[in-house]
Amino acid sequence: MNENHSDNQIGRARVQDSPELQAYYKELETLGAGALWTVANDIEPWEPRSSSVPMLWQYDKLRDLVLQSSELVTPEQAGRRVVYLVNDKRKDVSAAVGWLYTGIQVTRPGESTSAHKHKASALRFIMEGEGGYTVVDGNKITFEVNDFVITPNSTWHEHGVAENGKTCIWQDGLDIPLVNALEANDYAVFDGKQPLENPINYSPITYGGSAGLLPSDQKWNKPYSPLFKYAWKSVYPALVETSKIKEFSPFDGILMHYSNPLTGGHVMQTMGASMQLLPIGFKGKAHKHTGSFVYQCAKGSGYSIINGVRFNWKERDIFCVPSWAWHEHHNNSETEDACLFSFNDLPVIEKLGLFQDKIYTENNGHQIVKL
Repeated sequence: MNENHSDNQIGRARVQDSPELQAYYKELETLGAGALWTVANDIEPWEPRSSSVPMLWQYDKLRDLVLQSSELVTPEQAGRRVVYLVNDKRKDVSAAVGWLYTGIQVTRPGESTSAHKHKASALRFIMEGEGGYTVVDGNKITFEVNDFVITPNSTWHEHGVAENGKTCIWQDGLDIPLVNALEANDYAVFDGKQPLENPINYSPITYGGSAGLLPSDQKWNKPYSPLFKYAWKSVYPALVETSKIKEFSPFDGILMHYSNPLTGGHVMQTMGASMQLLPIGFKGKAHKHTGSFVYQCAKGSGYSIINGVRFNWKERDIFCVPSWAWHEHHNNSETEDACLFSFNDLPVIEKLGLFQDKIYTENNGHQIVKL
């Protein structure tokens, strides 16, 4: 493979402009056409190119404004009472990074949202509160802090907090920008409340709470995970135990994917999610890959260097890593491990054969931080 990335070589567009060509181009425009060589080098870059920029959203600066939204509008008025996080370069499509959306939703005790569904897939990562629940296709599921919940595309879903609970805040993640870009999204509202089809927590008990056992009488033919909640009380100990026996990735420490228990694959067709543990004092090396990522610090503190810029994060902060951006993660504590939740568009990237990665080899694998 030719590693010379100069456009001044055979195989790249190198046509010199002229009055005759300018007139030719204008005539093509009148017919809704154009000459490929005028745009070829731009639409076929030498390497993947992201329209997004790395960003960090600090939770302690956003939290009061998130809570204030619950005083200004009701769930019925807002449909979904969410403060969404938008990338400086993706405002036109309301995306946090790439074709992924994220926001922070708040629900008070006794409140609930109306049931609805859409072609976009959705996920939740619980940040604060007690007594919260979701109902997915008639399955009511309670959740706690750091639990991960999915509401796959075209499933009826609603959320709420019990009367005796405490105000709940969670991060939403959706592929709305992607599905809109494909011109395939829709939205529907359920007439009334969903009737419950199974006992409370049927899904996590059936598919996630049986020590790896699956009931022999269960039949599941959906393209997403039947396990709608992944509990932190099981996830964190699994990370800790794995860290005792497994060699750390030089890039990600202990990285584990939330998976469909029936297939071992991603939880949904268009979005995947992971939890990783950065051991005490971990200094990750840099790499880059295709696929857009949104992170939330679930435990501890540290920093990430993304394309040469340092972003300091602590518990509940959210940040993004654009596709093909150099990145490395560091735990700056000498006494406590750190955990990062993330969601991504890898299911799409992988299914389309678009995944590639590259390791940073200079400076012993660590980027030089730009001042």
